[in-house]
Amino acid sequence: MAKPLRVVVAKPGLDGHDRGAKIIARAFRDAGMEVIYTGIFQTTEMITRTVVEEDADVLGLSILSGAHLHFAEEICTSLRENAAKDVLVLMGGILPPDDIPKVKDSGVAEVFTPGTPTTKIIDYVREWQSQA
Repeated sequence: MAKPLRVVVAKPGLDGHDRGAKIIARAFRDAGMEVIYTGIFQTTEMITRTVVEEDADVLGLSILSGAHLHFAEEICTSLRENAAKDVLVLMGGILPPDDIPKVKDSGVAEVFTPGTPTTKIIDYVREWQSQA
């Protein structure tokens, strides 16, 4: 039997609204994944360190502060520099539609906006896992 996926859920920056992050963390857990929730007010360095130390397969970023472009680029670059380039990076939050391609260009695999059913996110991760 394959080991469960390890998922880090993080809230970068000064955004203290973590309801969505907690909902998706619970959905990942209920789907049989091991979840590490870092809490709010995380720096890029803290998130990267957690992903590397926990040997995570997936990183879910929850951003509502408007700093999504900055953090997408900074965190994805940091993961590549710290030998965690194979980690699936997902982002959830309120992003202008024009910014979604930009965060994907930085290395975010997919963006899930408010109202996305958690089952759609879990299915996306399972599909990625089956192709890995």
